[in-house]
Amino acid sequence: MPNPNVTLTAADRSVTLPLVEGSQGPSCVDISSLYRETGHFTFDPGFAATASCKSAITFIDGEKGVLLYRGYPIEQLAERSSFLEVAYLLLEGELPTEAEMTKFEHSVTHHTMMHESLKNFLRGFHYDAHPMAMLCASIASLSAFYHDTLDIQDPDQRRLAAIRLLAKMPTIAAASYRYSIGWPIRYPRNSLGYVDRFLHMMFEVPSEPLELNPVVAEALDLLFILHADHEQNASTSTVRLVGSTGANPYASVAAGIAALWGPAHGGANEAVLKMLTEIGDAKNVGRAIERAKDKQSGFRLMGFGHRVYKNFDPRARIIRAKCHEVLHKLGIHDPLLEVALKLEEAALKDDYFIEHKLYPNVDFYSGIIYKALRIPTEMFTVMFAIARTAGWIAHWIEQHEMPGGRIGRPRQVYVGATPREYVALDKR
Repeated sequence: MPNPNVTLTAADRSVTLPLVEGSQGPSCVDISSLYRETGHFTFDPGFAATASCKSAITFIDGEKGVLLYRGYPIEQLAERSSFLEVAYLLLEGELPTEAEMTKFEHSVTHHTMMHESLKNFLRGFHYDAHPMAMLCASIASLSAFYHDTLDIQDPDQRRLAAIRLLAKMPTIAAASYRYSIGWPIRYPRNSLGYVDRFLHMMFEVPSEPLELNPVVAEALDLLFILHADHEQNASTSTVRLVGSTGANPYASVAAGIAALWGPAHGGANEAVLKMLTEIGDAKNVGRAIERAKDKQSGFRLMGFGHRVYKNFDPRARIIRAKCHEVLHKLGIHDPLLEVALKLEEAALKDDYFIEHKLYPNVDFYSGIIYKALRIPTEMFTVMFAIARTAGWIAHWIEQHEMPGGRIGRPRQVYVGATPREYVALDKR
C-alpha cells in the first residue's frame, strides 16, 4: 500500500504532510501545517494546483474530458433530463422522484414574481446600461426585501433563499433586458415551464402573443444544463469565498455574477461573437487561423481551448451537435454564423490546433446558438448567470452544511518596498 504522506524539505527543516483522497481524481497534499512547521507558504498563481475545499457536487477530469454532476455523466443528463431537474440534483444530491419533482417545480414557479419596487430600482439605471450591471445590483438588493429570512444557520431559510434565487433570476434577467430596450416588463406566467416562461418574459409584447418554435426552448434548456455548474471556477469560488464570511446568499450570488461578467469567464461567449465580427467573412478564416498561430500578432481565437480540459470539452461535444441542429431546423443563414462554422471546420483540421489541443469549447458554440435564437449579445453572460445560479446556490449551501468551514484568506508573496522612514513633506 502506498505511503499516505509526503515529506517536504525546506532548508534544514522537513515536514511530513498527509495526502487527502477524494472519491475520484488526484490526491491532494494537505499543506495546512506547512507554515507552522517550516515558516513557508506555497505560491500558486491562479490556484491552478490548489484545492480550496471539499465538495460532492461536480467532478471534472480534464485529461479524459469527463464532467459529472453528483456522479451522473453530463452526456446522460443532457440527453434525458431538464434544467430544473438538474438544479434539483445539484441542490439535493439525488435525482427527484416524480412527487419530489412536482413539489420542486411548484415551489420555483410560485416564487418567480419580483417585488414591484424592483421596477423603480431598475429605472434608476441609465437606459442603455448593460443588463449584467442591472442583474448584479438587483440580485444583491434582494437581501433588503427578504431581510427577515437571512439566518444562514437555518437550513429551511437556506433552502428558501435557494428557491427564490432559482425562481427570480430569470424574471430579473428578462426585466433588465426589457428595461434596457424600453419595453414594458412582463410578469411570469405560471402556466409555462421554466425555460418557456423566461422566453415569454424576454420576447412577448402586449400587441400579440409569442409563438415559439419548440427547438428554441429545447436548445436553451440544454444550454442551461451544460452551464449549471463547473466545479470551482472563478465565479463559484467567488460565491464560496464571499459566503465563507457569513454573507447572505443574495450578496454571495451577486458577487458570483460580478465575477462571471469578466471576458475570461462568462463573457467569453460574447467575446466569440466580437471575434467573428472582426473576422467578418468566411473567406477571411484562413488568414485568422494564421494570425492566431502567430504569437506576435496579438490576435486570439476566442472560444478555443480550456483551462481545465486538456482534451475536448465534453459540453462542447454535446452543444456542437445541438448547434448544427438548431441552425438546420430554424433555417438560419447568417454570414456571421457561416464564419463560425468555417472557423470550426478549419481549426479542427489544423495540425497546430490539434497538437496544442485547442478545440472549440462550450463558449464557442453557446455564442453561436444564442445568436441563432436571437438572444442579444449583451444578454449572453446573463443567460450564463441564470444557468449557473443552480451551481452557485448548491455550493453556497454545501459550504454551510460541511463541518470545519473557515473564512477564505489567501496569502501573498510581498514584492513591495522594505521598511523605510517617513520624510516630511517640506524635505522631500
